[in-house]
Amino acid sequence: MRKLLILLSWVLALAGVSVNALAEPWRSLTPAQQEALAPLSQQWDGLPELQQQRLLKTTKHYPRLNLEQKQRFRERLVVWSKLTPKQREAARKKYKAFSKVPAENREQVKQIVKQKAAEDEIKKAGDAQKAAEDEMKKAGDTQEAAEDEMKKVGDTQKVEEPHRLY
Repeated sequence: MRKLLILLSWVLALAGVSVNALAEPWRSLTPAQQEALAPLSQQWDGLPELQQQRLLKTTKHYPRLNLEQKQRFRERLVVWSKLTPKQREAARKKYKAFSKVPAENREQVKQIVKQKAAEDEIKKAGDAQKAAEDEMKKAGDTQEAAEDEMKKVGDTQKVEEPHRLY
Protein backbone atom coordinates (compact mmCIF):
# COMPACT_ATOMS: atom_id res chain seq x y z
CA MET A 1 0.00 0.00 0.00
CA ARG A 2 2.78 2.40 0.96
CA LYS A 3 4.68 1.64 -2.24
CA LEU A 4 1.52 2.35 -4.18
CA LEU A 5 1.14 5.74 -2.48
CA ILE A 6 4.77 6.60 -3.19
CA LEU A 7 4.40 5.54 -6.82
CA LEU A 8 1.19 7.55 -7.11
CA SER A 9 2.93 10.58 -5.58
CA TRP A 10 5.73 10.31 -8.15
CA VAL A 11 3.28 9.98 -11.03
CA LEU A 12 1.29 12.97 -9.83
CA ALA A 13 4.46 14.97 -9.26
CA LEU A 14 5.59 14.23 -12.81
CA ALA A 15 2.17 15.25 -14.04
CA GLY A 16 2.48 18.56 -12.17
CA VAL A 17 -0.08 17.79 -9.47
CA SER A 18 0.88 18.83 -5.96
CA VAL A 19 1.58 16.02 -3.51
CA ASN A 20 -0.43 18.00 -0.97
CA ALA A 21 -3.44 17.38 -3.20
CA LEU A 22 -3.45 13.87 -1.67
CA ALA A 23 -3.30 15.22 1.85
CA GLU A 24 -6.37 14.94 4.02
CA PRO A 25 -7.99 18.23 5.00
CA TRP A 26 -8.53 18.77 8.74
CA ARG A 27 -12.31 18.66 8.37
CA SER A 28 -12.13 15.11 6.95
CA LEU A 29 -10.49 13.68 10.08
CA THR A 30 -12.55 11.75 12.58
CA PRO A 31 -13.37 13.43 15.91
CA ALA A 32 -10.90 11.08 17.65
CA GLN A 33 -8.14 12.02 15.19
CA GLN A 34 -8.93 15.70 15.59
CA GLU A 35 -8.78 15.37 19.37
CA ALA A 36 -5.42 13.63 19.23
CA LEU A 37 -3.96 16.03 16.68
CA ALA A 38 -5.53 19.20 18.12
CA PRO A 39 -2.14 20.90 18.69
CA LEU A 40 -1.63 20.74 14.91
CA SER A 41 -5.10 21.91 13.86
CA GLN A 42 -3.92 25.29 12.55
CA GLN A 43 -1.09 23.89 10.44
CA TRP A 44 -2.62 20.53 9.45
CA ASP A 45 -3.81 21.48 5.97
CA GLY A 46 -0.35 22.78 5.09
CA LEU A 47 1.51 19.63 6.14
CA PRO A 48 2.88 17.32 3.46
CA GLU A 49 0.85 14.17 2.86
CA LEU A 50 3.63 11.88 4.13
CA GLN A 51 3.80 13.74 7.42
CA GLN A 52 0.01 13.65 7.75
CA GLN A 53 0.00 9.89 7.17
CA ARG A 54 2.70 9.36 9.79
CA LEU A 55 0.79 11.46 12.29
CA LEU A 56 -2.48 9.68 11.53
CA LYS A 57 -0.78 6.34 12.25
CA THR A 58 0.10 7.60 15.73
CA THR A 59 -3.55 8.39 16.50
CA LYS A 60 -4.76 4.79 16.14
CA HIS A 61 -3.95 3.98 19.78
CA TYR A 62 -5.02 7.37 21.15
CA PRO A 63 -8.62 6.39 22.15
CA ARG A 64 -7.25 3.61 24.41
CA LEU A 65 -4.88 5.90 26.33
CA ASN A 66 -5.73 7.08 29.83
CA LEU A 67 -5.97 10.82 30.54
CA GLU A 68 -2.35 11.12 31.68
CA GLN A 69 -1.10 9.32 28.57
CA LYS A 70 -3.27 11.50 26.33
CA GLN A 71 -1.86 14.65 27.92
CA ARG A 72 1.69 13.33 27.45
CA PHE A 73 0.91 12.50 23.81
CA ARG A 74 -0.35 16.03 23.12
CA GLU A 75 2.62 17.64 24.88
CA ARG A 76 5.06 15.57 22.84
CA LEU A 77 3.14 16.34 19.68
CA VAL A 78 3.56 20.07 20.32
CA VAL A 79 7.33 19.60 20.75
CA TRP A 80 7.48 17.36 17.67
CA SER A 81 5.58 19.89 15.56
CA LYS A 82 8.19 22.55 16.36
CA LEU A 83 11.12 20.41 15.16
CA THR A 84 12.64 21.03 11.77
CA PRO A 85 12.49 18.19 9.23
CA LYS A 86 16.20 17.56 9.85
CA GLN A 87 15.64 17.30 13.62
CA ARG A 88 12.69 14.95 13.08
CA GLU A 89 14.78 12.69 10.88
CA ALA A 90 17.53 12.62 13.53
CA ALA A 91 14.93 11.71 16.17
CA ARG A 92 13.61 8.90 13.98
CA LYS A 93 17.14 7.53 13.54
CA LYS A 94 17.75 7.64 17.29
CA TYR A 95 14.45 5.89 17.93
CA LYS A 96 15.26 3.22 15.37
CA ALA A 97 18.70 2.66 16.90
CA PHE A 98 17.25 2.52 20.41
CA SER A 99 14.64 -0.02 19.35
CA LYS A 100 17.50 -2.35 18.33
CA VAL A 101 18.90 -2.31 21.88
CA PRO A 102 17.91 -5.50 23.73
CA ALA A 103 15.10 -4.89 26.22
CA GLU A 104 17.25 -5.85 29.21
CA ASN A 105 19.82 -3.14 28.29
CA ARG A 106 17.43 -0.30 27.50
CA GLU A 107 17.27 1.13 31.00
CA GLN A 108 21.06 1.19 31.17
CA VAL A 109 21.26 2.91 27.78
CA LYS A 110 18.65 5.48 28.90
CA GLN A 111 20.75 6.28 31.97
CA ILE A 112 23.90 6.67 29.85
CA VAL A 113 22.08 8.99 27.43
CA LYS A 114 20.65 11.06 30.31
CA GLN A 115 24.08 11.31 31.93
CA LYS A 116 25.66 12.41 28.66
CA ALA A 117 22.91 15.00 28.15
CA ALA A 118 23.46 16.33 31.68
CA GLU A 119 27.22 16.52 31.07
CA ASP A 120 26.60 18.37 27.81
CA GLU A 121 24.36 20.86 29.62
CA ILE A 122 27.01 21.41 32.27
CA LYS A 123 29.62 21.94 29.57
CA LYS A 124 27.35 24.40 27.75
CA ALA A 125 26.73 26.28 31.00
CA GLY A 126 30.49 26.37 31.67
CA ASP A 127 31.16 27.62 28.16
CA ALA A 128 28.49 30.29 28.54
CA GLN A 129 29.91 31.35 31.90
CA LYS A 130 33.44 31.56 30.45
CA ALA A 131 32.14 33.64 27.53
CA ALA A 132 30.35 35.95 29.96
CA GLU A 133 33.48 36.29 32.09
CA ASP A 134 35.52 37.08 28.98
CA GLU A 135 33.02 39.76 28.00
CA MET A 136 33.11 41.22 31.49
CA LYS A 137 36.91 41.26 31.40
CA LYS A 138 36.84 43.02 28.04
CA ALA A 139 34.35 45.53 29.40
CA GLY A 140 36.53 46.04 32.49
CA ASP A 141 39.62 46.54 30.32
CA THR A 142 37.72 49.03 28.19
CA GLN A 143 36.49 50.87 31.27
CA GLU A 144 40.02 51.04 32.71
CA ALA A 145 41.35 52.34 29.40
CA ALA A 146 38.60 54.98 29.30
CA GLU A 147 39.35 56.04 32.87
CA ASP A 148 43.08 56.28 32.07
CA GLU A 149 42.28 58.36 29.01
CA MET A 150 40.04 60.69 31.02
CA LYS A 151 42.75 61.03 33.65
CA LYS A 152 45.30 62.00 30.96
CA VAL A 153 42.92 64.57 29.53
CA GLY A 154 42.19 65.90 32.99
CA ASP A 155 45.93 66.29 33.73
CA THR A 156 46.58 68.22 30.52
CA GLN A 157 43.67 70.57 30.91
CA LYS A 158 43.97 72.15 34.31
CA VAL A 159 40.96 74.26 34.97
CA GLU A 160 41.66 77.43 36.88
CA GLU A 161 39.47 78.45 39.73
CA PRO A 162 37.32 81.42 38.85
CA HIS A 163 38.32 84.65 40.64
CA ARG A 164 36.05 85.80 43.34
CA LEU A 165 34.66 89.19 42.85
CA TYR A 166 34.20 90.04 46.50
